[in-house]
Amino acid sequence: MTDYTAPTRDMRFVMQELLDFDAINGLPGFEEATPELVDAVLEEAAKFAGGVLAPLNQSGDQTGVRWDDGAITMPEGFVDAYQQFVEGGWNGVQCDEHFGGQGLPELVATATQEMWQAANMSFALGPLLTAGAIEAMHAHGTEQQQATYLHKLVSGEWSGTMNLTEPQAGSDLAAVRTRATPEGDHYLVQGQKIYITWGEHDCAENIVHLVLARTPDAPAGVKGISLFIVPKFLPDADGNPGERNDVRCVNTEHKIGIHASPTCTMSYGDQGGAIGYLVGEEGKGLMYMFTMMNEARHKVGVQGLAIADRAYQQARWYASERIQGTPAGGDPAQKVNILHHPDIKRMMLTMRSQVEAMRALAYSASWSMDISRRHPDAKEREQHQARVDLLIPIVKGWCTEVGQELASLGVQVHGGMGYVEETGAGQHYRDARITTIYEGTTGIQANDLIGRKTYKDGGKAMHAMLAEMEGLAAELEGSGDAGVRAIHEPLTAGINALREAAEYVVRTHGENPAATSAGAVPYLMLAGYVCGGALLARSALIARAALDGGTAETGFYETKIVTARFYAQHILPRAAALLPAVLAGDDAVGAMDVAQF
Repeated sequence: MTDYTAPTRDMRFVMQELLDFDAINGLPGFEEATPELVDAVLEEAAKFAGGVLAPLNQSGDQTGVRWDDGAITMPEGFVDAYQQFVEGGWNGVQCDEHFGGQGLPELVATATQEMWQAANMSFALGPLLTAGAIEAMHAHGTEQQQATYLHKLVSGEWSGTMNLTEPQAGSDLAAVRTRATPEGDHYLVQGQKIYITWGEHDCAENIVHLVLARTPDAPAGVKGISLFIVPKFLPDADGNPGERNDVRCVNTEHKIGIHASPTCTMSYGDQGGAIGYLVGEEGKGLMYMFTMMNEARHKVGVQGLAIADRAYQQARWYASERIQGTPAGGDPAQKVNILHHPDIKRMMLTMRSQVEAMRALAYSASWSMDISRRHPDAKEREQHQARVDLLIPIVKGWCTEVGQELASLGVQVHGGMGYVEETGAGQHYRDARITTIYEGTTGIQANDLIGRKTYKDGGKAMHAMLAEMEGLAAELEGSGDAGVRAIHEPLTAGINALREAAEYVVRTHGENPAATSAGAVPYLMLAGYVCGGALLARSALIARAALDGGTAETGFYETKIVTARFYAQHILPRAAALLPAVLAGDDAVGAMDVAQF
């Protein structure tokens, strides 16, 4: 496996040129988050990701975690790396300074999150879940709960988990059976949860579980679910880990990938009841948990980006080192590295262009998050929150599906050597496979996109985004650069396809949800390709302006135009090709009787 080098120049391009970073720097509380400070943060994060986390990626995969009588031992080097992560303040990049965080924009945190996930996805999953727990507790916890837990969670001294799934429930949270019985100022929690990421480990001194459970008189369905804080060790009077709670890891899953990330079966209340503390009001647990889930879904989308970039870096290194064959139409006696072959170039550009599109999309969602949370004008906050709500299922679903595709393509670039574990290409493919499943499968994201994010507001948020894209397309058509102009027609076709698909969803979903659900994943993927294409088109315009202005980075900006043009001509046509699957509704799906499967 090759080393990992964080693409900080590409990250800065998206943050400071493609997106309006001045708008973030000007928000209340972000005045000190200058481009210079952000550059320094990115450089230090890149050193940590490449120098500390990445070297543990392959060894962690090979060793995996070890479970023994309820305790989990992490692979060699992980505990020390985690302590360095905590000491460096990396766990609290975007967290409230009141609780010890750095108070930096979500946009900056997304860039660092990409680095952690690309360098070592198994390691980075722990802090990812802790970030979600922090969000949920910050939004819905009492002042006492925040005072007790947030300082430790923000620092990373304690880690956090999200406990939803049960053996009989899966994604159907209405079927949750875990019980929480009132007892004085707390509840006694009893039940079992599965697939709990970092549910047990030896990196942090305490683990704070956020657990969905039902109180005795709760109604059936999702309205009967409440959220509870269930710490591994009960905090003592000084806020330090005290008495061991009645919660145990009874098993750890043996998975296709992310071997160094403990995925646990957690048992609560085997000795009478685990002490838990209600978050907010009874019956609102699922609503509270969605605060955590939306945080996690965006970051899982970033995982798709990250693993794709890591696979791209691996493939680029191999293709530049592997000497095989002669150049097409060249001297038969000349032997070249395989990067010279047109089909390898095609695969590498397929990877590179989509990585850049994913990065632009994930970062743009973070940019809108920051504005939605801090802009002084309520209307601006509302508009950007609508954009965030629209983009999160696309970021999660599209970026992970494409990330999986590109990790597979990275294996293909290696040829037979990609199928050999020693190269490391296979690990990226195996690690990427989970991203389309956890935190809501692609189908769940797609149904969220059609129902809550397109149909519910009559397509308002989608049409606002499409209007921006149409303005961009007009700029492309008037460009004096032939490469930039070449993007206009494919992008316009994609925009038209997305508009027609969105109008179909708005028109059809209320009367025939089965029809729109049958085409929901094609609709999500169509939206992802067009959103990514529009952002790369804007990148091409920015690059052309930089070249016209006499930039010293000629190669960097010329490559941006080539990459955007390739995406427009080779990737964007997928959008229009998906439209018939959206519009077909359940014609074919509905005609297939269950028995025929």
